[in-house]
Amino acid sequence: MTDIIIPNLGNEISEAEITEWLVETGDDVEQGDVVLLISTTKTSLEIEAPTSGKISQINSNEGDLVQVGEVVCTIE
Repeated sequence: MTDIIIPNLGNEISEAEITEWLVETGDDVEQGDVVLLISTTKTSLEIEAPTSGKISQINSNEGDLVQVGEVVCTIE
């Protein structure tokens, strides 16, 4: 299993908002596929799948604030 975590977004940014999930539990993804969009007060980012597999768990909803380092999704 591989976790998708919120990456370090800079020294002064500790959280981001999930703006859109592009996958659902059970979806197959390839390494490099964009799986979710996040935004901060300074930027918006696409978060990619670090590996190929199936989305086994999504831990946060659109609109949720998540912390840097937080696991938001798991790929099997």
